[in-house]
Amino acid sequence: MTPAVLALRAAGVAFTVHKYRHDRHHASYGLEAAEKLGVDAARVFKTLVASADGALVVGIVPVSGRLDLKAIARALGVRAVGMPGPDEAERATGYVAGGISPIGQRSSLPTVLDESALLFDTVFVSGGRRGLEVEIAPADLIEVTGAILADIRSPGS
Repeated sequence: MTPAVLALRAAGVAFTVHKYRHDRHHASYGLEAAEKLGVDAARVFKTLVASADGALVVGIVPVSGRLDLKAIARALGVRAVGMPGPDEAERATGYVAGGISPIGQRSSLPTVLDESALLFDTVFVSGGRRGLEVEIAPADLIEVTGAILADIRSPGS
């Protein structure tokens, strides 16, 4: 059990756990999940920890795209957003890079979900470790993370 799965159970929302054998040599954790689960990469979302005016925040975007730092700054009403090192993200969330879930993090961080999630009945996000994804309705993901919706993908991604 990961904190993400425990948090989802406690919240009483519907979700499905999907496991796959993680290949530590794969170049992209999120694209690996899409490939191994046989799911369109647009439905698999990665969790990225960013730094907004000195505070950590979370952006959730499709693994097929990139986080637009200016767009997430606008969505959060801050001046600038940057990317901290993986060590800082791991300390803040309690998860290992490549397995950072937006759910059940050590600290509740302001979260922005890319609005493309609403195109699907369910989306996939990390379940809290490499090789573990949870499938969840976007509305339930918003509920359990307290996320706001915004277009935070880089143009062209």
